[in-house]
Amino acid sequence: SGTIPSALLDAPAPRTSLPPIEGLGLPGLESAAFAGKITLVNVWASWCAPCREEHPLLMQLAADERITIAGLNYKDNPDNARRFLGELGNPYDVAGADEGGRTAIDWGVYGVPESFLVDRDGRIVFKHVGPFTPATIEGRLMPAIEKALAQR
Repeated sequence: SGTIPSALLDAPAPRTSLPPIEGLGLPGLESAAFAGKITLVNVWASWCAPCREEHPLLMQLAADERITIAGLNYKDNPDNARRFLGELGNPYDVAGADEGGRTAIDWGVYGVPESFLVDRDGRIVFKHVGPFTPATIEGRLMPAIEKALAQR
């Protein structure tokens, strides 16, 4: 795990239009939602064990008002996705269902979990492969967020 060089780094985030996760009561994932915000796009699935480990850290990040957290629910069953969030908490402001996995391919996803930081201009400025740990959040994600916030 760690940072894998991504063809998408510093490139605009792929055009994304995913329907909401059925019955969750959150909007789906639309590229337009990135404009003017700093968004952490987290690729996750209820069947992914490392996602479960990472989840409490996402819940902590959800308290940071400076960022929006968007979930890209990968090849999952909506009932299982809802159950996962019902049990562990919901850190997401928006969450799209990528049941066929096509959108994840557009984003260059290798596996789950993966996370992408999208700046106010809709560019991917940071990518993390595998689950976040307290150390990777502190040492890599937070500096990337600070840098994105500083860019006007």
